[in-house]
Amino acid sequence: MFGWEFPPKIYGGLAVASYGITKGLSLQGDVQTTFCMPRPTGEEENFLKIINMSQVPIAWREPNYDNLCSRLVGHSADDYYRFRNHIYADFNYMQGLDDLGCMGFAGGYPGNLHDEINNFSIIAGVLARSEEFDLIHAHDWLTYPAGVHAKMVSGKPLCIHVHATDFDRSRGKVNPTVYSIEKNGMDHADCIMCVSELTRQTVIHQYHQDPRKCVAMHNAVYPLSEEIRSIVPNKKPDEKVVTFLGRITMQKGPEYFIEAAKRVLDRSRNIRFCFAGSGDMMQAMIELAATYGIADRCHFPGFQRGRQVYECYKNSDVFVMPSVSEPFGIAPLEAMQCGCPSIISKQSGCGEILTNVIKVDYWDIDAMADAIYSICTHDALYKYLSEEGLKEVDQITWEKVGLRIRSCYDQLVGRGWFDVNDYRP
Repeated sequence: MFGWEFPPKIYGGLAVASYGITKGLSLQGDVQTTFCMPRPTGEEENFLKIINMSQVPIAWREPNYDNLCSRLVGHSADDYYRFRNHIYADFNYMQGLDDLGCMGFAGGYPGNLHDEINNFSIIAGVLARSEEFDLIHAHDWLTYPAGVHAKMVSGKPLCIHVHATDFDRSRGKVNPTVYSIEKNGMDHADCIMCVSELTRQTVIHQYHQDPRKCVAMHNAVYPLSEEIRSIVPNKKPDEKVVTFLGRITMQKGPEYFIEAAKRVLDRSRNIRFCFAGSGDMMQAMIELAATYGIADRCHFPGFQRGRQVYECYKNSDVFVMPSVSEPFGIAPLEAMQCGCPSIISKQSGCGEILTNVIKVDYWDIDAMADAIYSICTHDALYKYLSEEGLKEVDQITWEKVGLRIRSCYDQLVGRGWFDVNDYRP
């Protein structure tokens, strides 16, 4: 499994999903996951094998050509030459190095991200020759080249996991380089797992993929620890808190949250609005709040991590996710775990599996404001969404997701390809 993030270092939902999926698989007892990432902290949990790609020696070992050729029986001549050229490309690259040592990775999302993605894929080819595995699972576009390379070297089936596409991140202004990487990964994949049916349709129609190899694989949440459950809310009885928690970027629709806040505060001044997160639109949102004269009711505590996230949910009366395009969105599930009623945009993948939330179009500011005001002023509505939401989200577990993914794995290992028509979760 190739991934770019894993707890305890969390940049966003990708790390949370990577942890949940691998943990869910580990509970089955007979699934062993080797998780390859650029630069782990060394503090990751030990229920799986973590490989630090920054410490993998770049050394050439003559491949077992008889074994490799046997895997190509029944494949086309084009497959053979593409497979062979990947091996030669690795060999030529390694021959040109003065020091066959290790490649260092910054980790995270540095300025030379595309160089790191390329280097990551080179090391994936090295690992594909030395590790024992039945299939390859690559998370998000950053690791698709690694997954493709490992497939070419090993001949093993490739599953890619689409947590988001560039259509989601860019509001349609797609980066052609990123799109090319995404599409190449999808073209080579034997199975494409999409975090929602919304994302699956994007993959089928925008990336022109065969619907039979695409499956919706919704995310989940893990049960709260005793430490988190024991957090005591510190709420003021005469005030309500409405929270936006996530990256303050155009994908997440923060400007619609500000617009809704202005409409709510025109009706009541005993409500505070919290922007918990950071991003390239943060300064613009601070200035917009000042322009609307509501800066005294808006708070920007910055990026929240670990316990801080749950303290934020526990001290909130309403959670709002006004995303313009959200492939899934784990945050509302986490808020519901803390008894916080949630409002989500209809353009969110998690809405496909959630019932006890209020759903509005991200652009419908009036509907969003009405929903916020109603939860803040009607105790019965707050109580219903809080209690029923908690019951609902308690049934959405990573263990169940792990079993669904295992069904896909069984198809891939058994016959080398995936067909959603034969999928029995």
